[in-house]
Amino acid sequence: MNFYNNQTKLRFLLSSIGILIIFASLWYTNILINKIRINERNNIELWAKTIVKKATLVSSADSLFQQLQIEERKRAALLAKAYKKIANEDDDIDFYVDLIKENTTIPIIMTNKHRKILGSANIDLPADSIEYLRNDLYKEFTEYEPIIMEYLENDKIYLYYENSHIFSRIQQIVDDLNKSFLQEVVLNSASVPVIVTDSTQTKIINFGNINEEKIRDSAYVYDLIQEMKDENTPLQIDLPQYGKQYILYMDSKLQSHLRNFPIIVFIAIAFFIILAYLMFSTSRKAEQNQVWAGLAKETAHQIGTPLSSMIAWIDLLRMQDVDKESLDELEKDIQRLEIITNRFSKIGSVPKLKLADVGENVQQFVDYLKIRTSKKVNYKIEIFPENGHSIVAPINEPLFGWVIENLCKNAIDAMAGDGDIHIVITEDQQHVIIDINDTGKGIPKNKERMIFKPGFTTKKRGWGLGLSLADRIIRNYHKGKIFVKGSSSKGTTFRIQLKKSSFLQAK
Repeated sequence: MNFYNNQTKLRFLLSSIGILIIFASLWYTNILINKIRINERNNIELWAKTIVKKATLVSSADSLFQQLQIEERKRAALLAKAYKKIANEDDDIDFYVDLIKENTTIPIIMTNKHRKILGSANIDLPADSIEYLRNDLYKEFTEYEPIIMEYLENDKIYLYYENSHIFSRIQQIVDDLNKSFLQEVVLNSASVPVIVTDSTQTKIINFGNINEEKIRDSAYVYDLIQEMKDENTPLQIDLPQYGKQYILYMDSKLQSHLRNFPIIVFIAIAFFIILAYLMFSTSRKAEQNQVWAGLAKETAHQIGTPLSSMIAWIDLLRMQDVDKESLDELEKDIQRLEIITNRFSKIGSVPKLKLADVGENVQQFVDYLKIRTSKKVNYKIEIFPENGHSIVAPINEPLFGWVIENLCKNAIDAMAGDGDIHIVITEDQQHVIIDINDTGKGIPKNKERMIFKPGFTTKKRGWGLGLSLADRIIRNYHKGKIFVKGSSSKGTTFRIQLKKSSFLQAK
């Protein structure tokens, strides 16, 4: 199998295998990521259910506390009534005395009309340190109206009381539970971006896992709330002392990252493959250029030695009265070899370009070929300048002639030495265009893109170097283009397009 001539098929095969491997990897990666996403989503849903249950628990605790508060106040009121009964000296006061004795939880302070403390119960109140009921202590014991007891006509005792210590402690626990609930929502949200709003779902009460600077942007917050609503149904909670509120949340950052991960992997792999291909292609071209340059220079060197001897032999033959016409033709061939040697020596170096008459150069090369090819090959050159003058372009004459020679020789081979070669030279404002048409057998469509590649040939004894060199000379040295304009069973047209570059003209 000729790998070089079938490299298009090989590239297609390798590309297909590579794409298959990529998609298989992405498919399997996507399966794993979806499993992780489902697990993450289950965690989010579990968190949401937990939040709802905890909110229900907080509400239930507060409801129990409210019932306890009502019972506590009834008890305090009953105790106050007992003290009043005793103060009024009712006949049957045994029940109320027992009730007072059984009070071991409700704090009580008794004062005179000047708020001087006369006694206390269920409160740690050293008599020598606090003598009067005032300031913070007074505020603490005036939640309820004091009980006034008259022992003498002008002497009254004021009985102050407050909720029991147990009740106050429970109240503190419930208040702390209410206050900490929202904070726990945003702190224990499993990396879920969360917002707690009021009943209108516009005012933010608390938030978590969201950039603090962004949350100050009202437009950003509005869009974020809408996005959260679209993604998940808001959780409604009804907390004591806070009223109805809503918890809005969305997928965690991990979910977003996992969603984009396959795309990122695909882009990374594609970028790596493209980069590797470009590096390999550039390296291969650089290596080919080095081989071409080395081969060309070595060929020029090898031709140069016998060429010098041939020049000496021509001079010797002239002195021996050999047929002058034959020697003249032989000398032309030697000059031709010198031109070829000069061409090879220029490969690999930067050739100098100068303005030259393109039509005149083409005519010279064609005239040389005419007497060295079949008489059945007819040459026709047409030149159509825009301004009526010569068509000029910056070219390197030896290398440019090589291109014309190669295209003409290929045309002769395609016509089997019998046909017409028609060369048309035109110009526009920026380019000089040379079309070389033959009446040969044409080039198959699937081969048109391969003919300029080194080593590709349809000839049994061809090396596949002529068109490759022509392509390099036009593209690399003249910065122009060479391509197959059209081909059929009736012939082929090659087009050369040269730039009318002001920079090159200045050189």
